[in-house]
Amino acid sequence: MPQSESARTGTIGFLMPDGTFDRVFSEPDLARLRSESHARLPWDRPLRLERAADRARLAAVEVLVTGWGSPVLDETLLRSLPSLRAVAHSAGSVRGIVTDALLERRVALTSSATANAVPVAEFTMAMVILAAKRTFWAAETLRASRAPVDAERAWPTVGSHGITVGVVGASRIGRLVVERLASLDVRVVVADPTLDHEEQAALGVPCVTLDELAAHSDIVTLHAPALPSTRHLVDRSLLQLMRPGTTVINTARGDLIDHDALADRLDRGDLVAILDVTSPEILPPSSRLWSTPNTVITPHIAGSAGNELARLAANTVDEALHFVRFGTFHRPITLAALALQA
Repeated sequence: MPQSESARTGTIGFLMPDGTFDRVFSEPDLARLRSESHARLPWDRPLRLERAADRARLAAVEVLVTGWGSPVLDETLLRSLPSLRAVAHSAGSVRGIVTDALLERRVALTSSATANAVPVAEFTMAMVILAAKRTFWAAETLRASRAPVDAERAWPTVGSHGITVGVVGASRIGRLVVERLASLDVRVVVADPTLDHEEQAALGVPCVTLDELAAHSDIVTLHAPALPSTRHLVDRSLLQLMRPGTTVINTARGDLIDHDALADRLDRGDLVAILDVTSPEILPPSSRLWSTPNTVITPHIAGSAGNELARLAANTVDEALHFVRFGTFHRPITLAALALQA
């Protein structure tokens, strides 16, 4: 039940590495928090657990702002946070900090997953267009030959007009990708077994099985969470269903793909892979994927970075202020959503 107007107050504290704080938050963000009559921001820097004075200050924190590198909110730490009512995470997934002890306290949760979805969807959209145009391989061919390249002869199906793009996972990012793809002259299909009939209808595009998607898509883009049930979702059998010339894009989690099976299929020379994430995050020098043909590996750059971090900060401040004003978050994380979060 929302708090009464007179009771709506909140002491806000940051708990994250100084480096994360300095990357994400700026003075205007802090000024917004200070200007809110219902909010108190006693400390302009993150609290440090190794400092006894900061440990004591945690007792007053009602709204805790976390981010990349924040400590796990376990029973031991929660004993230092008796006033805690809410956690606003300035990054995407909260899986690395949430514990059963926190959930038992019924602490409200939110994150910047929606804000972080924007650059990932933008990156995916760019990769779809570049992959359809065979951009990376045309550039490599030109570099190697230093002579005119007949793109249509080399890649008869070059271009995006009328192709089918299969989106695996109707997550925040997956849904945003579907929305963005509407601006292209492509057919979009989605595979996600967790969707009910109403959710499928709301997407506005056909929903198919994963096997059907793999067999009929020109580009397959992955946006599913990393769960035990989704490990190696793209396995040898699914890769065999993909037609020659299919492109696989992974901006989600490396564990979604069986890398050995992918390398085997890539060695045939008739599949394309664009991997922004791998498992492990940095592939060992011996990994076959470094040398397989038609493979582009980027260093996990799809998510928020550089000036895009300002979007995360703005979202976190918005949510913190919403909580101190109304006692709820604008985009709370439910237990059901937490179970499916990447």
